[in-house]
Amino acid sequence: MAESLMPGEAPVSLNEARSWLRLGATIDDAVVAGLVRAATNICEAFIGQWLIVRAGEEILPPRGRTVQPGARPVVGVDGVTLLFPDGVEAALNDGDYRTAIGSDGTARVTIDDPGSAVRVRVAYRAGIADGANAIPEAIRQGIVRMTQYLHDARDGTGATPPAAIAALWQPWRRLTLGGGR
Repeated sequence: MAESLMPGEAPVSLNEARSWLRLGATIDDAVVAGLVRAATNICEAFIGQWLIVRAGEEILPPRGRTVQPGARPVVGVDGVTLLFPDGVEAALNDGDYRTAIGSDGTARVTIDDPGSAVRVRVAYRAGIADGANAIPEAIRQGIVRMTQYLHDARDGTGATPPAAIAALWQPWRRLTLGGGR
């Protein structure tokens, strides 16, 4: 998956998670924050989309003159750099490449002249919402419930996550058939 340059805002606050878990003291805040991050990562992997818009970067092999970042939904491409076999890098100007973003958030970057570049670094922004409050409530509820599941399973109970979590996230799930890069 694509690398995010910054962790981004959490779609569920520590106070929300602590309240859902019925934890009063703040002594376990680091544990709960970690569980919220893990639940968020699980959600993003399940739905195939980043939740809150954040910067990302990928290094991809060019297929002809085209590269396609894996993160979705891409909201903008910020820069493209050609990487050559001898270690030289060449940042492209805006006019040297074209970006097309599909209705599903898949981005395709077409480079006018990749020359002998063996890889392309693409810097972009991706996510379905600008902030935590813009995340659909069903997704947030699924993250809270996944946080609870992870909290309850910390002692190795081995139970599977409740099906309700997948049901909450299913409407936002975007699947790919692979090989589309």
